[in-house]
Amino acid sequence: MACRHLPGLRLGLALAVATTIAAADPALPGGATTTAVEGANAFSQPAANLSFEQRLDFSVGNSFFRNPWVTAPASTAARDGLGPLFNATSCQGCHIKDGRGHPPRPGQDQAVSLLIRLSIPESMDHPRDPTSGVVPEPNYGDQLQDFGILGAPPEARIAWDYRDHVVTLGDETFTLRRPEFQLQQLAYGELHPDVLYSARVAPAMIGLGLLEAIPAAEILAGADPEDADDDGISGRANRVWNQRSGEFDLGRFGWKAGQPTVEQQSAGAFFGDIGISSELNPAPPCTPVQIQCLGAPNGGTPELNGNILQVVSFYSRHLAPPARPRAEEPDVLAGEALFHQVGCAACHRPSWTTGTVADAGLSQQLIYPYTDLLLHDMGDDLADGRPEFDADGREWRTPPLWGLGRYQEVNGHTELLHDGRARNIFEAILWHGGEAANARDRAVALSADERRLLLHFLESL
Repeated sequence: MACRHLPGLRLGLALAVATTIAAADPALPGGATTTAVEGANAFSQPAANLSFEQRLDFSVGNSFFRNPWVTAPASTAARDGLGPLFNATSCQGCHIKDGRGHPPRPGQDQAVSLLIRLSIPESMDHPRDPTSGVVPEPNYGDQLQDFGILGAPPEARIAWDYRDHVVTLGDETFTLRRPEFQLQQLAYGELHPDVLYSARVAPAMIGLGLLEAIPAAEILAGADPEDADDDGISGRANRVWNQRSGEFDLGRFGWKAGQPTVEQQSAGAFFGDIGISSELNPAPPCTPVQIQCLGAPNGGTPELNGNILQVVSFYSRHLAPPARPRAEEPDVLAGEALFHQVGCAACHRPSWTTGTVADAGLSQQLIYPYTDLLLHDMGDDLADGRPEFDADGREWRTPPLWGLGRYQEVNGHTELLHDGRARNIFEAILWHGGEAANARDRAVALSADERRLLLHFLESL
């Protein structure tokens, strides 16, 4: 585990300031929360400005995030209630080292850190559930679980493969890979004939509390749903159900911005991914036809008590973005200029200042996540065809780019986009369409040296 001093900066002094706006320094993407730790554990560090007492809460939350849950009843009563159907036995099982998951390898039938969302089209006979934003598939719900406890058969197995996808842009031809998957060994009947699928890789966990602390009004101010300025970019906000307030709220988290808060995102993952009920999701994750699932023992009502949900949410909010030691290198700065020149910053907004929130350590921080947290039409090639609340089947939330250059050292791969189809950063750019097509084409038109500089900048994030 390495720790470097950032160029031109006394790191210890810079990270000591918790409640004032950090100096404008892209080398500190998380402001005063930024960690200097590098290497495989770069995404697993607490915010640098946590107090001693807060670090204890962080450690307790880490324990419940990292350690596996077990089948009920068990002597470990605080950690029992797994399933009956599930995708992983722990949060860490998908968010490996608090980083990014990956799709299955061809020939595997278990998706370790990828899940399949399911739904059917909305109709008069099948109205949308206002609290989930979709119409769940009748037999399998809104998420496929490919594992089950003893006596509860997994819903299905996922057969994953790729086929070549050749694109010609300008005078260059590129061979990309398009994922193809099949659901095999369906255990609870046939799927609805009009079922909609969406494959989702687990994203990295860093900086979530900072994104939550950005004032909603500022995010909404960047939306331009009718493209009034005629720049081809028409970011839209997703309005999603807030289970705490009982009202619709701004979506910020998830590939389609389907969750409004870190707490609700955490509770939803416990419920859908691990099969653990909570006060926000009190019922078992079973459909009416899943008799074995409905009859299985549980770990209490609810299985995840409110204190554990709070410490896991605290942990998730305070995973620190890692520092950028190369932020001021000439080649990185040249690549950053090209990032703006080709138009990437129109959606990947570089910086925000967080608002004043209850957690003082997250308040008034100048951060560099490189996202506008809005939905954008990404074109036919990336479309999943599956609406979620106000997001349509071609729209995705702009993913943050902080930590992008560390996926290899943390997770051992650089597979990007919502389903991991892109094998590297440049392939991810090539998949961009819709509102991002012009920026993609300008990136492709760069000279070889300019393209190298652009990628050098992105790899420095």
